[in-house]
Amino acid sequence: MTLRPCREASLNFDNANNIYIEGDNVKVLKVLRETYLGKIKVIYIDPPYNTGKDWISYDDDYSMSNSEYEKIDGSFDEENNRLRENTRSNGRFHTNWLNSIYPVLMLSKNMLRDDGLIFVSIDEREYPNLRKIMDDDIYGESNYIGDLVWESVTQPVNAGDAKYSLQKKTEMILIYAKDKNKVSRFTLRNLGISYNYPDDGKHGKCRFEIIEKSDSGSYNRESMKFKILGQDPLPGKRWQIGEQLARQLEKEGKIEIVNGRVKRAIYPEDEVNKESLEPFWSLLRSSEVGTAQSGKKELNDLFGFSVGFDTVKPVTLIKRILEYVGNEGIVLDFYSGSGTTGQAVMEINSELNCDYRYILVQYPEELSVPSFKDAIEHGYKTMCDLGIARLKLSNNRIKSIGKADGSFRVFRCDTSNMRNTFYSPDQVSHSSLEDYTEIIKSDRTFEDLLFQVMLELGVELSAPIKRMEIRNYSVFSVDDGYLCACFDDSIDDSTVIEISKKMSGCMYAIFRSGSSMTDEMLANIEQIFKTYSPQTKIRIL
Repeated sequence: MTLRPCREASLNFDNANNIYIEGDNVKVLKVLRETYLGKIKVIYIDPPYNTGKDWISYDDDYSMSNSEYEKIDGSFDEENNRLRENTRSNGRFHTNWLNSIYPVLMLSKNMLRDDGLIFVSIDEREYPNLRKIMDDDIYGESNYIGDLVWESVTQPVNAGDAKYSLQKKTEMILIYAKDKNKVSRFTLRNLGISYNYPDDGKHGKCRFEIIEKSDSGSYNRESMKFKILGQDPLPGKRWQIGEQLARQLEKEGKIEIVNGRVKRAIYPEDEVNKESLEPFWSLLRSSEVGTAQSGKKELNDLFGFSVGFDTVKPVTLIKRILEYVGNEGIVLDFYSGSGTTGQAVMEINSELNCDYRYILVQYPEELSVPSFKDAIEHGYKTMCDLGIARLKLSNNRIKSIGKADGSFRVFRCDTSNMRNTFYSPDQVSHSSLEDYTEIIKSDRTFEDLLFQVMLELGVELSAPIKRMEIRNYSVFSVDDGYLCACFDDSIDDSTVIEISKKMSGCMYAIFRSGSSMTDEMLANIEQIFKTYSPQTKIRIL
């Protein structure tokens, strides 16, 4: 498998820092895992909940044996993957759902940085099963951070039997660290609280605070009972400050007797460096991060019509998660749906001057009626069409009110750029031998080959690319000269010399072995680079 660039669907392709990929998430992650090993800061996913209605695509490498696979009733997708509705009557109801999510969780874990985190939205149906595989098989119980409880619903159902039933109000978001010991702290909001100073102390305006607390039960501390300004704590009380601090405050005149009680005087200068931080609460209230319905409304408002989703994660929810994590890094979402995560990254970068980038992965599922009737009428055919359009619309809106760098490169997961040349002798005729001199598929472009090489050499898909002409040949310089590539198959020695001089110092030089490239020409390329750029490694496709 490989990833093929789609300039026509991208936004400012040449200068893009973000990535959008159409394709099956297992296959895509297999392509990405080496290049992005240890590079992802945050994974946020909102996988399909196991409602008994979702259609799940099974890769038989993970879900079941071939004999079991063939016995299943249902349909195939265009890549010959069996599709089956995961109904509650299915004896493998929970197993099937877990089989669909297990491989992507395993593949993505090693893509996280050592201080990386994964957030997984889930409901009550599969929460215990997901916890078990995350604890036992993937991340380990020691790397479990906790759960966020999101108030996703505020409007009750007031019709039928549901009105008199227990109504669901919240959803869970599981948090795991790749290595909990490497996650030192979360980023908290500074509340910016301003204090009042209504009292008059020895040194001016202040506020007095009681420094006594209960001395009963586990609070008992005999060492915290001593005289301050000649007074003992009240009966059943003890001081909250130690004797050493008490003597210092006495000396500074910052403890006084007010209405018969010992109190500490707090002055403005005592709080110059004091931060008022909001805790990282496990409860995310709808008033602060929105609801599923508010997420749906903001998406419909952005498009200008009813897109078709029943519920959508609000952008503010994802932004709040990213606020807690920090202010930089790559955010990966391989169930990207309508593209909420991408919009959240763009907005938080613009609003808080963060430096996040995103990689979104979504299977190009065809839209269907009646749910997506309006979207289809507006020309959208797949889920990816909607996701890409949302990113472009969001970028335009953010630019209209502030700065925005929402550029992104679109890629489609496809079969290898190389032809299958492994045939048995009886499959090849003498007349067709010439067909096998070219190993690269005829419909593949130079940029297809370039991104294949970049992934193979561990160069990120967002790396800057400069295309130049040298003696009428197209030459690519990638990642500020880290590698250069020329895929013309009839390149001559003088051109190679000029490339080696111009790209002297690059780590890799890539050339194509085509039908007109002789062994002598290949040997000359290596010799030329040894002369003009000896540290460069030569790769031939």
